[in-house]
Amino acid sequence: MVAREVSIGGKLLVASQPTRGVDIGAIESIRKILQEVKSKGMGVLLVSADLEEILSLSDRIVVMHEGRITGRLKAEEANEDNLGLLMMGGTASAEERGSTT
Repeated sequence: MVAREVSIGGKLLVASQPTRGVDIGAIESIRKILQEVKSKGMGVLLVSADLEEILSLSDRIVVMHEGRITGRLKAEEANEDNLGLLMMGGTASAEERGSTT
């Protein structure tokens, strides 16, 4: 299904929970496809609750909790600890807020 959607073309692919409920082999295939379309210049909006997926595929990360944005991070600034805090409604440190605006 992911390959079909990518083959349609376009400038943006919205991938919501793209690997939820699939086997390990399919997860790797889906992630590879998403990396390939990114490298070809297509924008990918990834919506996921899987921290490993977010950290491995993202360039920039926006975290929401209860309908509001709790933080914006560059992928290299993100880790499971600070993402977990933001996902629970915490806020980014002053250093993180200043570096991602």
